[in-house]
This record gives sequence, C-alpha cells and structure tokens, in this order.
Amino acid sequence: MASLGEAVAIMARLRGPGGCPWDREQTFDSIKRHTLEETYEVFDAIDRRAWPELKDELGDLLLQVLFYAQMAAEAGYFDIGDVAANLNAKLVRRHPHVFPPLEGPNAGRLTDAADANAVLRNWDQIKRAEKAEAASQKAGSGATTASGLDDIPRSMPGMMEAGKLGSRAAKVGFDWPSAEGIFEKLEEEIAELKAELAKGAAHASVEEEFGDLLFTATNLARHLKVDAECALRSANAKFRRRFGAMEMVAGGYDALAALGPEELDALWEQAKRHEGEGLAATGAADADADGRKG
Repeated sequence: MASLGEAVAIMARLRGPGGCPWDREQTFDSIKRHTLEETYEVFDAIDRRAWPELKDELGDLLLQVLFYAQMAAEAGYFDIGDVAANLNAKLVRRHPHVFPPLEGPNAGRLTDAADANAVLRNWDQIKRAEKAEAASQKAGSGATTASGLDDIPRSMPGMMEAGKLGSRAAKVGFDWPSAEGIFEKLEEEIAELKAELAKGAAHASVEEEFGDLLFTATNLARHLKVDAECALRSANAKFRRRFGAMEMVAGGYDALAALGPEELDALWEQAKRHEGEGLAATGAADADADGRKG
C-alpha cells in the first residue's frame, strides 16, 4: 500500500511544476495509444507465461491509470481516491453472495456462491439493474439513450467490439439459435464476397463484405465459447513459430525470397510436421513422467 501511495505522489510530481516536460504536456487523447500498447504487452506476457515480465507490464498499465487520474484531478473531475472508492463500491455491490447487503435491490439475490455460472448471471442482473437506474435518471433529466448498444465503446479492437455487440443483441433474443446457423451464414458471406470480387466491385464494397465475414466469424467464436481475440493471437504466435522454422532451414528471411512457391510450401509443411512431432514428443514425455509418479 505504501508503494501505491508513493506511485501516486511520483505521478503528481512528474506532472507538477518543475516536473517532466514530456509528462506535463500529455493529454487524455495523447495517452490513449500508450494505454492500448501496454494492454497488449500484458496479454503477450501472459500468453508466454513470462511472470517477471508480467510484473513489469502490469506496472506500466498501472502507470496509465495513475496518469489519467492525475490529469482528471488537475481538471477537477475526480482523483485516484475516487477511482478506487468507485471500484470498491461496485465490487461489494455486485458480490452480494460475498458481501450480503442488509437492504437494497441486491439483498438475497444469490444463495449458491459455489456455482460460478450463478455468480455470473447475478452479476449481469445487477449490472442491468444499475444501467436501468442510470437510464431512468437520464430520462428524468431530459437526456435519452438512443440504443442499448451505446455503452459498448466504439474505440475497442474491432473483434472485441463485434463479440460484445453480438452478445448484447443476444440478451434480447436477436441471435442464431445454434452454431450451425452461423456456419451457414459464413458460407453465405463467403459467397457474397466472391461475387463482389468476380464482378470487379469497388474496393469499398469488397471491404464491406469482408467486414461482414469477420463479424460473422467473431459471433461464431462467441457461440463456441472461444475468445476470438485470444484465438487469433494464438494463430499469430503459431505463424511466427512456423515461419521462423522456415527461415532457419532456408538460411534467413532474405533467403526465402529466392525460393519458388512450391519450395516455400514444402518448407511450411516441414515446419508443421516438426512442430507436430515436437508436441507429440512432449506429450509422450509428460505421460511417461505421470507413469513414474504413479
């Protein structure tokens, strides 16, 4: 706790008179891209199970929170204490099975705290109630909400936004009843994309059809209970490994340019086989170790 307090004080000094010129000239908008970069670096450290690096990356992500809070305090909006207090209240309010309220709308909402699905359903119910109350207050003040999708940020990565849009629509029944229907929709979107390409459609039309294809694929991931972003990151990592193996065999990146399509395909297949053999060997070693333990 003392370290967190020190971090808040350091941030205030960096932004204060006599502080760092770069830190002092930053704004909410200029910091946004750094926040996104730091978030993905946290993801990367987790994917690689690089725990010492994760500690550093989480510190960098915390810096973003401190930065925003300090700028907000300077503008008179709120400070880091308000951020923490708001979070604390929300955590207690949305976990009535851990912090049972004596009264209020959340009292007695959940009795089976051992069921994680029940906990998640209860969280969603409380969240919806909070949003309904906020919407009612806006209506009372003359403000209106145009759509139930308005609170889903447009600035988040497209794949994540697509998943959240589909999930929100599904809560009112606007969804495919099963994954099978989405497979059919995928085939339809592929056919429409091919049709646009065949007739030499404008780039904007091709882009639109490709976007529809990606949106459908993302919602298929949702039905399959697959995190589309994580799945794509895993595929990216796999491509990096296999392409790196190709480079190693060929003698480097530049050497690949001298090879023909068939030779490149052969290297790719070789990389896939070696990776599969390596995974099989690892599995056999694990099984052998388990046998010795038994």
